[in-house]
Amino acid sequence: MSDPTASPPAPMNMVWPGEAYPLGATYDGAGTNFSLFSEVAERVELCLIAKDGTETRINLDEIDGYVWHAYLPTISPGQRYGFRVYGPWDPSKGLRCDPSKLLLDPYGKSFHGDFDFSQALYSYDLEADPPGSGTPPRVDSLGHTMTSVVINPFFQWGSDRAPKTPYHDTVIYEAHVKGMTQTHPGVPEALRGTYAGLSHPVIIEHLQSLNVTAIELMPVHQFMHDHRLLDLGLRNYWGYNTVGFFAPHFQYAATRNAGGAVAEFKTMVKAFHDAGIEVILDVVYNHTAEGNHLGPTINFRGIDNAAYYRLLDGQPEFYKDFTGTGNSLNARHPHTLQLIMDSLRYWVLDMHVDGFRFDLASTLAREFYDVDRLSAFFDLVQQDPVVSQVKLIAEPWDVGEGGYQVGNFPGLWTEWNGKYRDTVRDYWRGEPATLGEFASRLTGSSDLYEATGRRPSASINFVTCHDGFTLNDLVSYNEKHNEANGEDNRDGESHNRSWNCGVEGPTDDPEILALRAKQMRNIMATLMLSQGTPMIAHGDEIGRTQLGNNNVYCQDSELSWMDWSLCETNADHLEFTRKVVAFRKQHPVFRRRRFFEGKPIRSGDQVRDIAWLTRAGTEMTPEDWGAGLGTCVAVFLNGEAIPTPDARGERVVDDSFLLCFNSNDHPEDFVTPNGDYAAEWTADLDTADPVGNSDLVVKAGEKISIQPRSVLVLRKTA
Repeated sequence: MSDPTASPPAPMNMVWPGEAYPLGATYDGAGTNFSLFSEVAERVELCLIAKDGTETRINLDEIDGYVWHAYLPTISPGQRYGFRVYGPWDPSKGLRCDPSKLLLDPYGKSFHGDFDFSQALYSYDLEADPPGSGTPPRVDSLGHTMTSVVINPFFQWGSDRAPKTPYHDTVIYEAHVKGMTQTHPGVPEALRGTYAGLSHPVIIEHLQSLNVTAIELMPVHQFMHDHRLLDLGLRNYWGYNTVGFFAPHFQYAATRNAGGAVAEFKTMVKAFHDAGIEVILDVVYNHTAEGNHLGPTINFRGIDNAAYYRLLDGQPEFYKDFTGTGNSLNARHPHTLQLIMDSLRYWVLDMHVDGFRFDLASTLAREFYDVDRLSAFFDLVQQDPVVSQVKLIAEPWDVGEGGYQVGNFPGLWTEWNGKYRDTVRDYWRGEPATLGEFASRLTGSSDLYEATGRRPSASINFVTCHDGFTLNDLVSYNEKHNEANGEDNRDGESHNRSWNCGVEGPTDDPEILALRAKQMRNIMATLMLSQGTPMIAHGDEIGRTQLGNNNVYCQDSELSWMDWSLCETNADHLEFTRKVVAFRKQHPVFRRRRFFEGKPIRSGDQVRDIAWLTRAGTEMTPEDWGAGLGTCVAVFLNGEAIPTPDARGERVVDDSFLLCFNSNDHPEDFVTPNGDYAAEWTADLDTADPVGNSDLVVKAGEKISIQPRSVLVLRKTA
């Protein structure tokens, strides 16, 4: 198909054959190799975009294994470019080639510009009835879409080294690049909302004060704002709408020159590594921003629709949607799998990140309909010498049938433990829950992970995250309040397992405020005292609120940004959080590498590695486990029964502890254990106090009162 708007071709002596791999645009110091996969294409043009917006088109005549390529010796970093793909147009067969669309490079390392969502981005008449029908209008998208940018891949990493923090020593802090920095008074205004702002010393010092070992960044792959949200005056704040799996989102860069986001991102990673903090990326390989059949054509759809997307059986003009976003990436296709794996390796090898959290990871495991633990994606990750060696965290569910897969991922993987979240929320709001469930979650969820040879650290323990209530809102609201999102409060989860402590939302009642503060301490303490890998949601350490909105995906505003003035307003909670995280760091009994066995530690000894105790101080019997709700319980953790040595093979020995939990609304008397457990106990932590302090000292067999809705941690001192 010819195009009358085409620019003259470049001189042939300036176009060399080049190589099929690596895919994308690769600058080698002298020129740039361009490479694009498309099995369906009949012709491919590389389009070079000048600063004035004019276009030079170059036919890619070299084809190897459906990869179209050329080398241009004169092209250097900063060059903007795109592709036009000529081929069949027959949506009824899943074929959607449209050369009027300037297409982004799937392997693009940087992008420039924005999308205007005019007719030019769509391969159908926006006025057609029904939508998506009729003859494509073929409006050129140049000037209406982003363009890809050639980057300079060279960077002075110096002595940068990955911290490689073991999972059992890891504390994850989930954060948003813009939300963390947009209002911080210590971050220069020009750096707020950027990678440079996130790695500013005041932010790093805050994380270090919390003893955080890893920052997990919400999506930083280049993403697109939804047209619907823009029409409502909103934005895709969270960023789960990827257009480029190799490019850092350039709007998060303080350096706005072409390709500047790449160097700024690397500088950020280096700063975190210098502080001993790992960088984990929340990645969205399950879908793209092109949406369903009514979405724009910006890259994958126009390059090779059937290769990149799961199409509906028998109706390939439509898309399978396991994600609730309109499409699902086709992880069954070898070139799509290659794209995912190439992207992961790029972020590890070139960008030096330390791991990934996979959004809706169950979608990647779907071979046909069922989630398959032995899918090709898992096979590739398992054998990959680069990707298999970094932290791999699954969000083990999607919205499709059978998508909830907590506990079912392979041995290399850790998982967001949704069952931990639900159990801890239910326990502290006083909902019926079996004691066995709470005990299992507190001790690492062996019922979920031990059968696959995994350790307690496979459980990423969290009670709050970006999706849902903040910790403050979890104890302040019974219902979601998402009216600001423009969907009549229909969006977001309706079953939040939250409790407002008696009043919905803000209140001046000092008793309710005190109870809410204590409930936040209870949850934070439970998180840090649990076996597994804890994750804190950004701002929970200072009591951040979203005013009851549990779905701020579209709120790029003060509603979703960190309010750093809360460091002073909620100074006690910040001090408590720092204290309880440091407490976990100091005591290896709370971060064991192996599951408890409930057995004596040596022959003839009656003291076990763990023991659950009744309020009378006696070991629980099977009858006790099934006797009721288990709202007041105690657990003994034996610091002399840690079975695994340290990194140098030395035996690990810690103090022994009694953890006393009371989620009732009244005090509960508890007798400290006698006999084999005879000891003097000193309180190290009491959530009944605003900063966790206590001067309690008690002997074996003595009665103590556990305050309403509180955690008391006793350390064996004699």
